[in-house]
Amino acid sequence: MSDTRDPDLTTYRDVQLSPDFTELRRRFRRFVFPMTALFLVWYFVYVLLADYAHGFMSHKIGGSNITVALIFGLLQFVSTFAITLIYVRWADRKLDPDAAKLRHQIEGAQQ
Repeated sequence: MSDTRDPDLTTYRDVQLSPDFTELRRRFRRFVFPMTALFLVWYFVYVLLADYAHGFMSHKIGGSNITVALIFGLLQFVSTFAITLIYVRWADRKLDPDAAKLRHQIEGAQQ
């Protein structure tokens, strides 16, 4: 067997161990983990209120058939879309330029 290493694998490993990739991953995690935790807390508060605060959640808003539970349920959808929009804008500014630079380093090394 020869002792040669796969150049593609070496390039990916080198990029993965590079400070630029480490910083990119750190920046991603600093945004995604807190945002995920925030959304999960919001979701579980909604679920717990629906299960244990029937009086509060069944309270009608403005004398119509719209309840607090319905409003909170709709806000779950709104918050999901808002988080997605915030992430896309953030990634466009903070992640994509550095990710493109790393991709160029990998693809340039393969050619």
